[in-house]
This record gives sequence, structure tokens and C-alpha cells, in this order.
Amino acid sequence: MTGITSHRGLVLPRYLREPAGRRTPVGSPDYRSTGLRAPLRTPVDLPHRLTEVTGPVLGEDRVRPEDADLTLRGGGEAVGQRILVYGRVLDSDGRPVPDALVEVWQANAAGRYRHVGDSFPAPLDPHFDGLGRVVTDSLGRYEFLTIKPGAYPWGNHHNAWRPAHIHFSLFGRAFTQRLVTQMYFPDDPLFGQDPIFAAIPAAARHRAVSRFSLERTQADWALAFEWDVVLRGTDQTPFEADDDGDVA
Repeated sequence: MTGITSHRGLVLPRYLREPAGRRTPVGSPDYRSTGLRAPLRTPVDLPHRLTEVTGPVLGEDRVRPEDADLTLRGGGEAVGQRILVYGRVLDSDGRPVPDALVEVWQANAAGRYRHVGDSFPAPLDPHFDGLGRVVTDSLGRYEFLTIKPGAYPWGNHHNAWRPAHIHFSLFGRAFTQRLVTQMYFPDDPLFGQDPIFAAIPAAARHRAVSRFSLERTQADWALAFEWDVVLRGTDQTPFEADDDGDVA
């Protein structure tokens, strides 16, 4: 945010636009499908109007406590290794970002999404839909109980497999603040052959990888992984460039 302005008595934020030469590339030669999905023309900046800088507004009943537990759906318990994924959402100065909507989606333990477009011949789990959402607390904290996702093939190149990952979407205090990224797990053997992970600048890749936490691991129940999300600045979490929203 670079300042404030007003509209009919409302105090509104102003947001700094990233210079065109510093935008994240939307295409990657090794990630072949970006050649079909990436925009062919230069992006056009649009003005931030009242709608973009004042929404979304979440009522207290929009996000339920059970939305943070992905392991109990459809009247039963999901199959797989239970994991606790937790962390903080921070701004570029290290300050917590409260009231941010954090949404996650992921494959099940066998590496399959509950999606009509997923044709991977792995079993579906009737008790796991892979979807969760929470709102950060006053200290910017979030927490999910879920199942560790499996790797899956994706056809980008010969014997191509995606490392285990969880998709994150974060909404700040305005629609213009939606960011999408992926969280990975430490020491995944598939990192070296994955062009999506490799598209992150080498110096920033560690920021996309969670940290195993024995301190938060729950005895006889669930492993724990910590992952903080930094929204801007030199330590920001790598985010995906805008595209058509296809799952990868």
C-alpha cells in the first residue's frame, strides 16, 4: 500500500503497481502448457475502483471451524498420513496480516484430485475432497489438518511427476490482493525434474518449501509442517503468475 485516498467520505488504500519490467514471466519453455495458456499480448493495467479496494467482506458464518479439517468429510475419515499445516501470513515488514482468507486445495494420498478433469487412474477417497479454508487470526496465524498429498503424473515430459504440494490462495483486504501459490514438502526427490518448481528463482525456492516441526507434531496422531507466507518485499513467497486457473 502506498497511501490513502477518499471516495464519498470513505478512506481507501492505494496500491503500488509493479513496474512492467519486473513482472513475473507468464510462460516457461520447460513448462510446455504455458505456451498454450499464457497471454500473447502485454498486460494492460486497469484502474483500481471502489469494488476492487473494498472487498471481499466475509461474514462470521462464511468460514466454519470444520472448514479447517480436511480429514473428516462425507461421514468418515480420510485415508493417508495426517499432517498439520500451519503458519503465519506476514507483510513485507514482518507484521501479521489478520483477517486474510486462506484457501487450500490438494490431491489425496494417492495423488488424485476430486475433479472431473483428473484422469489419473488412482483411487478416489470418498471421505476427502481436498478443500479447506480459514481466516487468519489477529496474529496472522492459520492452521489446517489434512492428509499429505501424493505425487502424480502430468504429461509435461517423459515420466513427469509433480512433487507433493498443496495449493494456497490468499485474499487480503481487497479483491486486488488475491495471490495463488504452492507449498512443497522438504527433501522431495522430485524437485530436480519438475519445471514448475524450477521456474522459481533458485534463491527463492526455499520459501516455497515447508519446514517439518517436531515441536508441533502431535504424538500418535499427525506430523506438522510450518509454512509462513510473506506477501511482499525481498523475502516474499513466490507466487504464480496469472493464467487461466488450470490445476497443475
